[in-house]
Amino acid sequence: MTYSETLTYLYEQLPMFQRVGAAGYKKGLGNTLVLAEAQGHPERQFRSVHVAGTNGKGSSSHLLAAVLQAAGYKVGLYTSPHLREFTERIKVNGQELAPDYLVKWVARWQPLFEEVQPSFFEMCVALAFAYFAEQRVDVAIVEVGLGGRFDSTNIITPLVSLITNISFDHQALLGNTLPEIAGEKAGIIKQGVPVVVSQTQPEVAPVFQREATDQLAHLVFADQIYQASFVAEPSPETGLRPLTITQHGRPYLPNAELGLPGDYQQYNLPGVLATLDELRAQGFRITEAAVRTGLRQVTKLTGLRGRWSIIGRRPLVVCDTGHNVAGLQMVVAQLRRLPHQRLHLVIGTVNDKDVAEMLALLPIEGVFYFCAANIPRAMPAAELALAAATAGLQGQVCGSVAAAIAAARAAATADDVIFIGGSTFVVAEVEELYS
Repeated sequence: MTYSETLTYLYEQLPMFQRVGAAGYKKGLGNTLVLAEAQGHPERQFRSVHVAGTNGKGSSSHLLAAVLQAAGYKVGLYTSPHLREFTERIKVNGQELAPDYLVKWVARWQPLFEEVQPSFFEMCVALAFAYFAEQRVDVAIVEVGLGGRFDSTNIITPLVSLITNISFDHQALLGNTLPEIAGEKAGIIKQGVPVVVSQTQPEVAPVFQREATDQLAHLVFADQIYQASFVAEPSPETGLRPLTITQHGRPYLPNAELGLPGDYQQYNLPGVLATLDELRAQGFRITEAAVRTGLRQVTKLTGLRGRWSIIGRRPLVVCDTGHNVAGLQMVVAQLRRLPHQRLHLVIGTVNDKDVAEMLALLPIEGVFYFCAANIPRAMPAAELALAAATAGLQGQVCGSVAAAIAAARAAATADDVIFIGGSTFVVAEVEELYS
């Protein structure tokens, strides 16, 4: 098969959660272990860091990878979903998986796929681990796909586990309360493996404490050690955002700059810094210069896109992949601070989200352009517009993402702001991210 034919095979033969929703989610590690055993257990051939959480796990994974790359290590990075190209999921030192490798790997293991019938995600994890082993990475940063306990990535025994913010998302699969959701995330905690929790959230902290105690795992609540706060808006010239970081209340990394300017990154940074401390304790050499470089050059080093990405000026155009209540709250707060005459919002979502709760967060004074990403799971633009009208939001039905962006650009003046988001899959179709 060609690369294109290989992707078609994967998307059509194996259910893909991101495209179809719950039908593509398989609970349990059995298939992943079968694939791993057939390949000689590649997940045991490299060191790793495991990252779970509701919001922030993708950004935290990229920040860790960037700092470790800046420190001179060969770093694997596995994240999901991809925005535009499948190969974005699997990187080594910021370089995406070679398409030829994917083609050969699928051809080799296709008979096993036909026998085992793994999910799309199970296949992706098996591929990533095989690639990292073959590439002989020094360490791999492995982001959980969904949940933790039964996520396919959970066959690894990492050097350290990191758990970011816990909030409501995928309740039908993970539970209807924050402690239930946290319990699924806590499933990545392993016997004797240190675990870092980015934020002390009173409602879920006892869940992590119990699991860590049961597993004899050293537990660190990172925000009790590090605090990060932005001191200014992003630089118009560089896009970098200055911040203040303290360690136990004392200055740490003075005059630091972050290449991810979204407000929510201040809650991710303590977890990243505490995880780096755990790696140092296990022999990694990570200098202050490496930390500064990794924070500042995270997008260049890892190729991360879609986190408060500024893709146009006059009018200012921002896109962000935040897609649940906790994520959107911070995005909207940051949007409101931007100087503007009018705020234009290109919005789309998927059909298994609590759309009413999401829409209630959006600014009622905004001008809306409703769209649907090109995936089966997308909520039709007309249906989204009806729900928005009930919430008091007014706008036009544009159909495709491209049509909605074009309409917003046509209506906006130089002093306006355009925001594009509501779903990872809407942001994935923003052409400027790839130019």
